[in-house]
Order: sequence, then structure tokens, then C-alpha cells
Amino acid sequence: MNWKSEISAARDRIAGHTQVTPVIESRIPGHPIELKLEHMQHTGSFKARGAFNTLLSLDVPDAGVVAASGGNHGAAAAFAAQALGYPAKIFVPELAGPSKIALIRQTGADLSVVPGEYANALTQAQAHEAETGAMQIHAYDAPATVAGQGTCFAEWDAQGLQADTVLVAVGGGGLIAGALAWFDGARKVVAVEPQTSCALNAALQAGEPVDVSVSGIAANALGARRIGQICFDLAQGMTSVLVSDDAIAAAQKALWQAHRILVEPAGATALAALTSGVYRPEPGERVAVLVCGANVAPDPLAG
Repeated sequence: MNWKSEISAARDRIAGHTQVTPVIESRIPGHPIELKLEHMQHTGSFKARGAFNTLLSLDVPDAGVVAASGGNHGAAAAFAAQALGYPAKIFVPELAGPSKIALIRQTGADLSVVPGEYANALTQAQAHEAETGAMQIHAYDAPATVAGQGTCFAEWDAQGLQADTVLVAVGGGGLIAGALAWFDGARKVVAVEPQTSCALNAALQAGEPVDVSVSGIAANALGARRIGQICFDLAQGMTSVLVSDDAIAAAQKALWQAHRILVEPAGATALAALTSGVYRPEPGERVAVLVCGANVAPDPLAG
């Protein structure tokens, strides 16, 4: 697949439906870095890009769309479906939390909250797809999703990205697959995962996608049990690092103290690799970090 062409087409396709998110300079880890504030995207995460690209590039059946999600993808799929006039059925696990569940409900989608983790929600979404003929919008392991997420990095390049290295948080792998597909070796991409939700790191060590247990403060966004095949195929030979929950929480706090940026744990995970010292840039290495999710739980302004 010509990923550059697919991502460029996706960028044209979703223009006007998604936000162009800003880029700022920061010195949070003690040296200059670039931050792309993708948490300012519709519904608070990059997921709107893949959702809109999927709905705008495929024929949507009368039964509408169905999605399984830890929260952010469900909100984005529901938002995109509402914007384009399609019915949406969303399945989320209980661990999505009240903030993300409320966000999905605000879109008017038909929402089912499923006991357990993301994999349980996916099973029910697949059953709904088989029963009704609704179109599945996969959270991460589908070409249209990956191409949509890749538009984030195409956009960043167009904004004048100067970095040699880009740090990206990983859950199921759709976002970092988009980064790897777009940059295609022109920039180093570093995968950052929580120690307790590390499907990509485990797959790279095993030589194939494997099931992992999922827990920790970022599990409701980065808690995929198995890395997507598209991501795994693109990720061969890349740098993968793991960060602790304490490091993620410290990075959240650093973003708030330095820039008054409030993000969920997943949104601070990539930065945590720098602030904790798990990833140490070489002298002169220019580094950038994607800030990817804003849906803090509990919602500080709810009620």
C-alpha cells in the first residue's frame, strides 16, 4: 500500500470536518521540545481523524455504524456519525469511566456499557455488526483508520515540524502506525507505552502480536489487549520504551504547571518518556511529542 498517497487523500477528505491542532514550544524536560496539541481535536483526541476518514471513504449501510472503544474512539465515531447523519451504536467497557461515557452519550449515539475491558466491548460490537449489517469502524487496525490518524503527522509536517524524533503513545497502534506510515523513516518515531498496557512492546519482543494483560491509569485509552497487525508490520525495528504510572502522572502535572494543559493519562504518556528519563535524546537531537488525549476522569467541570 502507498501509505503516503492514502494519508494525503485522507487529509483532503477530512478537511473541514476536523480541527487543525496547534503546535507549541516547551522546555518541560529541561530542553526545547515541540508539542502538538492533538488533545484539542474534536471530542478530545486524534480519533476523530480516523472516524471521519472511514465514514467519508466507504459506503455506509442503512444500519449505520458500530464501534468498540475504551472511550475516545467511541466518542469520535459517534461524533463523526452524528455530523454526517448516520446512526451509531457504540460499545464501551466499564473501565472507560463516567467522563468518556458521558461524552459519548452527548452525541446521541446508542451506547452499551459492557462489563470488563476493551476486548469484551469489541466482541459485542462484532456480534452487532454480524446481526445488523452495520459498518464496523475499527479503533486502530483498519487502513482507513490508520490513514486518518496519519493526517495528524502530515499536518504537523506542513506546520513546520523540525524534530529528528517524534514520541507517540501507543494503545492498539493506529496512531503510531499513522506516524510510521507518513514519516516512512524520514524521522525517528519512538513508541511509548505504560508498563502495564504494552501490547506493541510485547509483540516486538515476541516477534508477533500476542495477548497482554491490561491495567494502570491509562488503560481506558491505551489498554488494547493485542497490537494491531498493521501497526506491528510497520513497527519492525523501531524504538519502544515503557513508562510507569507514576511517570505518567508526573508528566500530566508538568503539562498543567508549565502550560495549563489538562490531559488524561494517555495524553501525557509520550511526554513521560522524556520527563522520567526513560528516553534520553542524544546531544543535538531535536525531539517532538504528540499530546493525544484530553478526556480527564473525573471531568473537572462536570455537574
